Amino acid sequence: MKIYLFIFMALIVSCSLFFTSENEIETLAIGEHAPLVDNKMNSTLGQKLSLLDMKKENGLLVIFSCNTCPFVVGGGKFEGWEKDYNTISEMVKANNIGMVLINSNEAKRKAGDSMKDMQARAKDQGYVMNYVLDKNHKLADAFGARTTPHVFLFDSTMTLIYTGSIDNTWNPAETEKKTYLENAVLEYISKQPLTTPTTAPKGCSIKRKS
Repeated sequence: MKIYLFIFMALIVSCSLFFTSENEIETLAIGEHAPLVDNKMNSTLGQKLSLLDMKKENGLLVIFSCNTCPFVVGGGKFEGWEKDYNTISEMVKANNIGMVLINSNEAKRKAGDSMKDMQARAKDQGYVMNYVLDKNHKLADAFGARTTPHVFLFDSTMTLIYTGSIDNTWNPAETEKKTYLENAVLEYISKQPLTTPTTAPKGCSIKRKS
């Protein structure tokens, strides 16, 4: 167990290199409105879509993702969160909330995160949600997104109500699964105050160009 924990912690360190300083990034706070909601981005299906285009009546779930991070695609003992994306999409869809995956890894467009790579990934994994390319990490910078994945859940007015991780399954030391995102959605739909509106995002750093 210790050897697996060591390997996974080494993986975390290897994924954490930023092309711009983390100290320069200020993450969107709970209660703030989504920025750049009209900004059009190319999707893997050949469309140009904005956040408002993908929003549904009860809001929008934004997940900054990619094709290359072990926290997304899996690595070591952690299977990655990508395997949960379609389940999450169905869960938010059932609650009339839209969902989009955003790839902001501008510094890795020639190393696994190009539009062609995104299209192949979306097809191979059978994505049922929109997957868009954030050119020059414009949205990632406006959101203050730090990792892949990094979750932002907006209500019907595009006000941020939850941000952070999907759950705690990345940590092999955790014995009880904590479904942060699912809990936030269900509490919001039930018109209850969110128990945990913010958690720490876990994943590889978004690979920005300096």
